[in-house]
Amino acid sequence: MSKVKIKNNKEKIANLLLSIGCVNIDFKKQFTLTSGKKSPVYVDCRKLISFPKERELIINEMSKQIKSKYKDNSTIIAGGETAGIPYSSFLCQKMKYPMIYIRKSPKGFGKGKLIEGEFKKNTQSILVEDMATDGGSKLHFIRALRQNELKVKDIYVVFYYGIYPKAKKNISKMKVNLNYLTSWRDILTISPNYISDKDYDNLKSYLESISSGK
Repeated sequence: MSKVKIKNNKEKIANLLLSIGCVNIDFKKQFTLTSGKKSPVYVDCRKLISFPKERELIINEMSKQIKSKYKDNSTIIAGGETAGIPYSSFLCQKMKYPMIYIRKSPKGFGKGKLIEGEFKKNTQSILVEDMATDGGSKLHFIRALRQNELKVKDIYVVFYYGIYPKAKKNISKMKVNLNYLTSWRDILTISPNYISDKDYDNLKSYLESISSGK
């Protein structure tokens, strides 16, 4: 397959993730996911924080997206424990917005807070995470923000799987918009620059089978 040219920002970010090894594709070895299931693909956006140049490109792109909707710098950027915390930190440092972070469960000492940081009720907030798969893990964070009387209608992530039929239902249930920099669709487009024709065909078939619920 001939070399693929990058046509837009989503493909640019996909290429960036592939270039530093955040996207893993191996149809022989396979990977164990958090759920315990085996998968021939695994995306690790946590790795990105160790690459300053690439990390800055990601933060610049995400900050543009946020700024286009939220020009008021009193908007709170909330990072989800743990992978969302570094991204929310980088964004707040660049944009000069206030930051909080949300624990997966209340700490067992002190005030037992679920949300760390200072905020006022009815303030507009946004949730930042490294990625979204089926959207299910975001339910806890969105619920925590709303239970603490913070307004939230947008989630921002670096990578969105975009292959699970359940995702749209979960996102709709939360009544939020999911904003993402790149997805598996974009990875598939750029992947011929990194993987063999055989692995490309396998990847395409695998993603299509997941999307169709097979």
